[in-house]
Amino acid sequence: MSMSPSVSAVELESHVFPPTVKAPGSAKTFFLGGAGERGLEIEGRFIKFTAIGVYLEDAALPSLAAKWKGKTAEELADSPYFYRDIVSGPFEKLTQVTMILPLTGKQYSEKVAENCVAYWKAIGTYTDSEAKAIEKFMEIFKDENFPPGASILFTQSPIGSLVITFSKDGSMPETGNVVIENKQLSEAILESIIGKHGVSPAAKQSLASRISDLLKETDNAAPVVLKLNPKHQYKE
Repeated sequence: MSMSPSVSAVELESHVFPPTVKAPGSAKTFFLGGAGERGLEIEGRFIKFTAIGVYLEDAALPSLAAKWKGKTAEELADSPYFYRDIVSGPFEKLTQVTMILPLTGKQYSEKVAENCVAYWKAIGTYTDSEAKAIEKFMEIFKDENFPPGASILFTQSPIGSLVITFSKDGSMPETGNVVIENKQLSEAILESIIGKHGVSPAAKQSLASRISDLLKETDNAAPVVLKLNPKHQYKE
């Protein structure tokens, strides 16, 4: 059994993202890859709407290390391919979206659906399967309301299952509310947050910084070397 990497919690506004969690719909423990707020500049003030935490399965580190070990936080932050490797990597992810300001399920799902459909149409991958997945996605959210402190949780599997969970009291439920089997939608949720045009630059920066540090730690984990007493060394 692998040990979760040692990471710190992140506090945003009044919400704390713990270092590790058990994700709804998964038996695995996830570590906090990064966290940041989503907001908008309104009349000269930056208004924060949601706090977003991105958790990764422990297997994410060896998977990402193959290409990104040794890169600085700045190099990771500047590369859309780094974030794409997180979104589409062969490991599970959990995205937690916690409300700072209240939001209705209808407001949230309509914006996500609009962004997803526009993107899929632009790259020519919008099919009947995606249309049905979006329809189901919007149906799940239509009667929901999310007051401050409530969370929407997305557990994303590498095979394309998306487990959607609602938490109104800050807890982490063991099971999800619903599962949607659509790989493009599963990846699009996280892509919309940390992808090339992601809505949370702060979460992207946090991921780059923390993952860079974790990959350095794996790099510096030197193998155990047995030291022999010189008197006992073999001579040719």
